[in-house]
Amino acid sequence: MRIAHLFQIAFVCCVATACAQGTLDDYKRAEGLRKSTEGLVVNMVDFTTWTEGTDQFVYRKSTKDGHEFVLVDAATLAKKPAFDHERLAAALSKATGQSYTAQKLPFPVVEFRDKGKAIEVPAADFSWKCSLEDYSCTKAGPADWPFQHRTHAEPEKPDSKTPAPAVSPDGKWEALIVNFNVHVRPKGETKDVALSYDGSEGNRYVAESIAWSPDSKKIAAYRVRPGYHRRIQYIDSSPEDQLQPKTFSIEYAKPGDALDLQQPVLFDVAARTQVSLDDAMFPNPYEMSPLVWRKDSHAVTFEYNQRGHQVYRVLEADPATGRVRAVIDEESPTFFCYSGKMYRHDIDDGKEIVWMSERDGWNHLYLYDGATGKVKNQITKGEWVVRGVDKVDDEHRQIYFHASGMHPGEDPYFEHYFRVNFDGSVLTPLTEAGATHSVRFSSDLKYYVDTWSRVDLPPVTVLRRVEDGKQVGEIEGADASALLKTGWRAPEPFVAKGRDGKTDIWGVIVRPSQFDPSKKYPVVEAIYAGPQDSFVPKAFRPYYPMQSLAEIGFVVVQIDGMGTSNRSKAFHDVCWKNLGDAGFADRILWHKAVAAKYPWYDITRVGIYGHSAGGQNALGALLFHPEFYEAAVASSGCHDNRMDKIWWNEQWMGWPLGPQYIASSNVENAAKLQGHLLLSVGELDDNVDPASTMQVANALIKAGKTFDFVFLPGQGHTWGGAWGDRKRYDFFVRYLLGVEPPNWNATQLPLEEPEAY
Repeated sequence: MRIAHLFQIAFVCCVATACAQGTLDDYKRAEGLRKSTEGLVVNMVDFTTWTEGTDQFVYRKSTKDGHEFVLVDAATLAKKPAFDHERLAAALSKATGQSYTAQKLPFPVVEFRDKGKAIEVPAADFSWKCSLEDYSCTKAGPADWPFQHRTHAEPEKPDSKTPAPAVSPDGKWEALIVNFNVHVRPKGETKDVALSYDGSEGNRYVAESIAWSPDSKKIAAYRVRPGYHRRIQYIDSSPEDQLQPKTFSIEYAKPGDALDLQQPVLFDVAARTQVSLDDAMFPNPYEMSPLVWRKDSHAVTFEYNQRGHQVYRVLEADPATGRVRAVIDEESPTFFCYSGKMYRHDIDDGKEIVWMSERDGWNHLYLYDGATGKVKNQITKGEWVVRGVDKVDDEHRQIYFHASGMHPGEDPYFEHYFRVNFDGSVLTPLTEAGATHSVRFSSDLKYYVDTWSRVDLPPVTVLRRVEDGKQVGEIEGADASALLKTGWRAPEPFVAKGRDGKTDIWGVIVRPSQFDPSKKYPVVEAIYAGPQDSFVPKAFRPYYPMQSLAEIGFVVVQIDGMGTSNRSKAFHDVCWKNLGDAGFADRILWHKAVAAKYPWYDITRVGIYGHSAGGQNALGALLFHPEFYEAAVASSGCHDNRMDKIWWNEQWMGWPLGPQYIASSNVENAAKLQGHLLLSVGELDDNVDPASTMQVANALIKAGKTFDFVFLPGQGHTWGGAWGDRKRYDFFVRYLLGVEPPNWNATQLPLEEPEAY
């Protein structure tokens, strides 16, 4: 039946397209697409940063040759280059030994130092401080910027240094760990006295946890009973500095592992007494936050995330009595989403607290009475979600936040910005355009920069006043006219009803630039159904990777099905103990709705690809929905949630481990494979244990299944870069278009890896 279907594919392809899809010319156009779009959209702002203590901000905008950094005075709207780009490029090149040009500097943001006389930027794995007077650059430390990522696993280096003693706020004492116990001594002296005697190798006090009270009279610290510290073993088969392989290991906790047990303990320094706390409010921690004293030293606070992520508490301990009370007690029958939907802001040393919760079915903000632990009022409310808090103005009792889903008839994922009073009154919109917005507020809350766009609308950037929201002036309006002249097609947003017949499911459709509606196009879905976020693009980009695959002769789509985030709690809870669901019931209905509208959308030939959690999803499509999905490419997949990192998997799949892990496992269900599969994994993957892919491959072999497998030497959590892209293109050309891809061993079409920025 499969062979007959392949012949049918080839016949349909040749009749409908004159065998024009999947050709070498299609590959050339696809693989050169990203480069061909460079410089075709100018004046597009992507990053904005305010200079602390000033009315100035810096933004990066696109130019025909790369990018330019512009400094703006908000009071006058005067613009000038943020620095001499040529001199900085030369200075960085000299300092790092790399080669940079003025229009292609290796960073997207800058931070001003020394009252504007210097800037700090990341380059070549380090942070560099560069003088704007003589343009000399000196190394400022390791690069630790949010947009920089390690590309592959590296061995952990044990820290042999003894932590420095913790000095009391009054400077008179220092606390340290001696023989696993807490000791104190006068600062500068060597003779110390013990405050605890119950520490040991198997239940030790941790120096990094020591917290002095502001009055220097008390200490809080964690005593930790070690759990099971699992390690993953690696073989680096192809190191660059030697012929022979290397071996190393990294620490990596997995679902079900016994965790360190953290127990907070308080000490009175003068009395040399220890106060152990009743653990009834924190009996089974997954994780405890750092210990933080109230400013008047009357109590210490910490946060308790219970194993299984269904209980989360903000706790306060009395050092005189050892009594612990819950300031906030958050419980959920499914999961409390501590990754992405947790926010706490203490007002007046904890007398009030702003807290984020999904308790009413939508993600909103609440105002708590810190003394009683009672909710004073719900700050935001409605069938929409708070996406994040940007600023809290304690003095004026106002909150600045961004949210989505508030505007009827608009894409519910578009982010807008608002201001609201602590009591929930005077909810004020700060953004207007029907698009997704990104706002950056000045530190004094006088101004904000608002950039908005859609997938079919190039970005516009304006400056507004916080006080009244009025526009001060337009900063930039992106010009995409040169891009549109090439035949570039924006992704098409598409919405259809989900499995319940009521909920809107949103996605995008990407057509090839040479799209012909009289032809039939096989469909390829790009999938990532990780519950930590939503993933369908909402903002404008000149190039989306899906467009390259489309150029070869496909229609490529991306969908956010139920189980992903940023909608209602019920929408999100579909993933609970059920990652194997991946929203496929909604996705398939969405595909069928597109096919009902567009005759060129061929759902008899559907492929799917994904990476990481998306790799699990892509293979899951073939295992659990073989009647719809024909071919899948799965890279670096977490194919069994018991094999992947603990924090991500236990949050959605629950604890203790149960049969739900087996039900969602691609390894346990490998024998169900019917379609065509390409698996790949990097041997040094430190995000998802490579054994996850190896075990699913082993299960497929034992089940007598045929599949393609790519093992990537020396690579980490990757799909294989440009080589992996081509491998994926070949796979879908072969199994969805029904034609043989080019013979790359005999064809000269060099691979080009994309530049970082």
